[in-house]
Amino acid sequence: MSPLPATIPALVRTRVRAAVRRPARLTPEETASRALTLRLVSLLLQYPDAELVSARDELSTVVAALPDTPAAGHLARFTDWFAAQDAEALERHYVETFDLRRRSGLHLTYYLHGDTRRRGMALLTLNQRYRAAGWVIDGGELPDHLPVVLEFAALAGPGSGEAPLRQHRRGLELIHAALTDAGSPYRHVLAALIGLLPPATEADREAVARLVAEGPPEEAVGLDPYGAYGAYGDGEFAPPGTFVPPTPARPTEGPR
Repeated sequence: MSPLPATIPALVRTRVRAAVRRPARLTPEETASRALTLRLVSLLLQYPDAELVSARDELSTVVAALPDTPAAGHLARFTDWFAAQDAEALERHYVETFDLRRRSGLHLTYYLHGDTRRRGMALLTLNQRYRAAGWVIDGGELPDHLPVVLEFAALAGPGSGEAPLRQHRRGLELIHAALTDAGSPYRHVLAALIGLLPPATEADREAVARLVAEGPPEEAVGLDPYGAYGAYGDGEFAPPGTFVPPTPARPTEGPR
């Protein structure tokens, strides 16, 4: 495409370029395939309980029937591994990856807002978005838990439904990088998801690098922020739900 003439007003040039970057409208078949892919990503990122483990063959069959896309290839690599593991190993790997390992928790607002008051407002906004669409969360998860966000995206569609995923693109990139560094097969699931989103910008990549180096925002609100003690006391941060032990008490001194 030839460059836009310099005589075109800046506002028009900006809006034309934005329109050029906007993806083409999806066909009904593409929309259905995209929703199914998001639903599969949501399922595969959930805790591998007995019900999910028992459905592994069915999940592999559904993934194999997806259109030949990069996302389908990533999911196939994951389900091959998922189907070959015993249940106990899957449970252990999930807990170690998402509950105990730094930088790979699945609560998206933490990466954007950290342990600050803004995170509470972000959770409220997400919940209001769900309710406005007629969707009520069950199961006890927070509204920013990635499988929940994915379920909403699959149900509500590529526009408003996927808006929270686009908003938290940088957090998703950080989780994917952490899973890749750890060699976890779950990196394929995140790669499938990220491949459905608009390409990362240079600003996105710079923000992820800062997030890796500095961690999420912090705010003293009467509680020590994540990462203050123990294994996370060297400037690195712990994901939500990670147990961070308190500072050990000084030993009682006897009479001298």
